[in-house]
Amino acid sequence: MFGKDGLGAYIKKEITKTVLSSCLPGAVMTVHGEQVDSGHEIVMNEIRGNFPVFQYLEKEGPVQIESEDILEEIRLLEGRDEDQKDLDDENIITDEMIEEDQKETEQEETNDAEKRLLEEKLKDFDYLVSRFYSIDKTTTIGSDQLDAVKMASVDLVVPKNPDIAQILIYHTHSQEGYKDTAPGDESKTVVALGERLAKELEAFGYGVMHDRTSFDKENRDYAYSNAEPVIQKLLDDNPSIEVVIDVHRDGVGENTHLVTEIDGKQTAQFMFFNGLSRTTANGDIEYLKNPYINDNLAFSFRLQLAANEMYPGLARRIYLKGYRYNMHFRPKSILVEVGAQTNTYEEAENAMKPLAEILNKVLSGE
Repeated sequence: MFGKDGLGAYIKKEITKTVLSSCLPGAVMTVHGEQVDSGHEIVMNEIRGNFPVFQYLEKEGPVQIESEDILEEIRLLEGRDEDQKDLDDENIITDEMIEEDQKETEQEETNDAEKRLLEEKLKDFDYLVSRFYSIDKTTTIGSDQLDAVKMASVDLVVPKNPDIAQILIYHTHSQEGYKDTAPGDESKTVVALGERLAKELEAFGYGVMHDRTSFDKENRDYAYSNAEPVIQKLLDDNPSIEVVIDVHRDGVGENTHLVTEIDGKQTAQFMFFNGLSRTTANGDIEYLKNPYINDNLAFSFRLQLAANEMYPGLARRIYLKGYRYNMHFRPKSILVEVGAQTNTYEEAENAMKPLAEILNKVLSGE
């Protein structure tokens, strides 16, 4: 009568269904573990507050609710979650931090002996994290995945061929603009950045496809869910595509200006972003599978290495967060946040040439 998991699981299931039906009408979803971020946590708190027995039953094991539409609400949480970053601590790159990184990079480039010393330092997990990563409190990662030696050994070379599609650029949040972007003016949004990046990469000899589809115009929260089938079809139709780049713009405090100077030009800093499909509270998210997480991590790590070598201070530390963010399409998938709402469009556009050079260095195996 109560299924293979017994009475406790049955009661938890029925309680959660009841609260979901009142708090999220029409929502059908699966809930794993004690908590999930954002809107889901509101629901779980409502359950715990109104049904004390649920708190006791939670201790007996994970909550599971069968559903026909499990990903719909999870992707809603994912869409809201990407904007939520720990921006009140060391994740914001200050001028002092940039200067410190530049000095250390210059010292590391002095001779081969010091480069070998850096390689040894990178084998230390704590050093690797402190130099290269900002790990959001909602997720967790260990040395089994952040292994500099393994990440450095992954083959990321893409032989250049302008006659086929090799690189796909798209925008989950196409409406993201800059402080001088007028409403409705696509010429100063991340879409225009994507067009500029495509041209820069084509100049290196790659075949580049730029998809300008808007996935967030009607509802930003469902942008990742909206993008997935469209991008998947593009990849199915163009199996030669090896690299997938989702170009975004970050959101920061109004007093933060993410800028550095390159070749005499004010240039917006950018940040590589990885989703781990893992939350601190619940561990791996089985229903947001990504078989390429380790490849994604290797790709962003190598891009960060190249950025630090070529343009110290241009790339902020790699940001790691809990959901998937459609990075499961290809092993060489990357999300990049170019500047923020406090940057001008010109500052962001100035970052496209160095970003293309960094991508080329990694993809060409130079």
